[in-house]
Formats: sequence, structure tokens, C-alpha cells
Amino acid sequence: MACPFENDRVEEGAALLRGELHLRPERVIRPRIDVLAFPEHFLFERYRFTSQSIIYIHNLIRPYISNITNRSHPLTSQQILCVALRFFANGSFLYNVGDAEHLSKATVCRAVRKVCLALKRLLPIFIVFPGHKPVRAIKEEFHRIAGFPSVIGCIEWNTHPHHGSLT
Repeated sequence: MACPFENDRVEEGAALLRGELHLRPERVIRPRIDVLAFPEHFLFERYRFTSQSIIYIHNLIRPYISNITNRSHPLTSQQILCVALRFFANGSFLYNVGDAEHLSKATVCRAVRKVCLALKRLLPIFIVFPGHKPVRAIKEEFHRIAGFPSVIGCIEWNTHPHHGSLT
């Protein structure tokens, strides 16, 4: 039987494996980059916006996405916006955006949610339907013209033509 006052190396190792000592690794805080310091072609390639457009959107939604405190070294409102824009432009998974920005999936998810909710608040300012026709009349016209039921609007979208052959 071992002496109760003597430290047993095997027990200490087992305690470490079980996490009983509650030792945390040292927290690594990476320096944040200024996204707007990059060239315009870099910004457009990654975020699908120019620096002036990013500044404009940031000024619109900053009050809705800013963190209340600086506790736990949060992302700035500009970084939150850029993470969300990268997710929207990329069309990829949260993990991929997080890996590219050196952030966790949860952080990217929170950033995307904040920006979506902020943009949702601004919808009435930027999207306005014709006020001279009731919604029911617009739905009936869409159905009469194109056979689409319960449609009140559409968005035109141009894509870049493919110059390569399909064979």
C-alpha cells in the first residue's frame, strides 16, 4: 500500500488524463487584420465588394452588430461584417470560412446571424414594392403572365458567361 502523503506519478498522470486538475492551455489571441488594407482586387475576389461598399454597409449596420462589451476579445463590427460577406460570397460551409479567417465555426455562425438580422432590419428601406397596386392584384398578374402562383416579385440576376467548351 502506498503512503498517502507521497505523490504517486501514475495517479497524477491519470488525473491529467481525466482532466481533474482543470489545467487550461494558455489562450492564444491572434492579432486581428485590417481587411480594408488589402488591395481592391483582393477584397472583391474574397468578399464580392469594394472597400467603399464595405464601408457603406458597415456604417449602415454597425449599431446592430457591434458588441456591447470588449469581454473575451470579440471581433470588431467590421470583422463581423467581413466574415459574413465572405460566407455569402463563397457559398461554402462555415468551417471553410472559419479556417480561412482563423475563426471557429461558432464565431462564423454568430457573425453571419448578426449580419443577417441587421440586414433584415434594413429591408423596408431598400426593397419597396409598388404602392399603387394591392398585393393580391400583383399575385394575380404574375399568375396570369407566367403561371406562377402566389408570387409578388422577382429578382433579375446576370451570371458571367462561360467561355470554355462543355465537352
